[in-house]
Amino acid sequence: MVLTARPCQKAQRRGESSPDAPTENKMQKLLIFWLSQPLSAFIILANIFIIIGILFNRKLHGTTNWFFLSLLFADLLAGVALPYVPELSFEKDLDYHSCFFNHVAPNFFFLAFLANLLVVHYAKYVCIIHPLRYHCSWVNRWASLYILLAWTAPLIFACLPLAWNQWKPHANCSFSLVFPIPYLYLETYGFLIPAILAMTFMCIQVLCVARRQLKNITKLLHSVNQGQAPSELEQQLELRSAKSIASMSLIFLVCWVPYIACLNISLLSINHKVGPLLLIIVTCIGTGSAAAVPIILSFSNRQYTQFWMDMATKVCGGCCQRQGCRERRAKPKANLPQGHLCPTEANPVEAPGGHLPSSEAANCL
Repeated sequence: MVLTARPCQKAQRRGESSPDAPTENKMQKLLIFWLSQPLSAFIILANIFIIIGILFNRKLHGTTNWFFLSLLFADLLAGVALPYVPELSFEKDLDYHSCFFNHVAPNFFFLAFLANLLVVHYAKYVCIIHPLRYHCSWVNRWASLYILLAWTAPLIFACLPLAWNQWKPHANCSFSLVFPIPYLYLETYGFLIPAILAMTFMCIQVLCVARRQLKNITKLLHSVNQGQAPSELEQQLELRSAKSIASMSLIFLVCWVPYIACLNISLLSINHKVGPLLLIIVTCIGTGSAAAVPIILSFSNRQYTQFWMDMATKVCGGCCQRQGCRERRAKPKANLPQGHLCPTEANPVEAPGGHLPSSEAANCL
């Protein structure tokens, strides 16, 4: 994931030889700040919002949702690391351990995010393609093992650059010193792009199964309602199918296409001249759009936001109820002559049973 910073490193070195290097560095840092910080803040807050909604909703405490919860935590860490990815293009005066942690940690967070996203897609794929065998499948019976692999495998892969250690005493910490070129190609074409293509394939298979089921339901409805116009149920099913196809296409075009283009441009620009400002923009937009995928998936499912909707309904209902009761109690005192106040209006607690009458309760709700 952090390989996008390597071309910027070369551009940065070219800029350091010019007299305008301090001004150019300042412009690059300002651009990184204004592009990455808003995206990072949005991703962090949105993930916290959804994580709380899942944790406090007992109906969502299932195997599939534990996978999704692990994905949200990985996406939260990716959002935290997002502003530091473009900054890896600058050389820094760090010691050995700080240098490797500064480069390996963002790479691990993004790799863990992609691995958890792949596990979520696979669990959904098995559940829909093989619904009768899902409860006996490994992904359901060994959910904790899959979650553990989704975190340990990226950690091991992110630490592989330690084997290519080229650290020299008194050397500045740089991207090229930590990540060798073979590792970048292995990460991009051996894991990142194949994982994205695999998730796209599983989404297409799920949509094909849903489309076949929709056709079968439509045939049954047509056999029951012969010669009649399409029912409301048919229209709702068609609309839901169209929304699923549109959302999948939107995620691929808006989120994954920029990220894939970012990866390829970064690798191709290692040996070519590419403007540092352009690469910073591509890096921020590509990584930010990829990290936004779980948020889009979460807000498209009402179950993940149901807790907050219920809380908002309770708060609004309580406020409206208190305001209505106050207005109802104030009206009789202003309109009725003095000494002729209705007992139930003057003191609602004295109603039978200690509660408001039915008409009063209806007005206060």
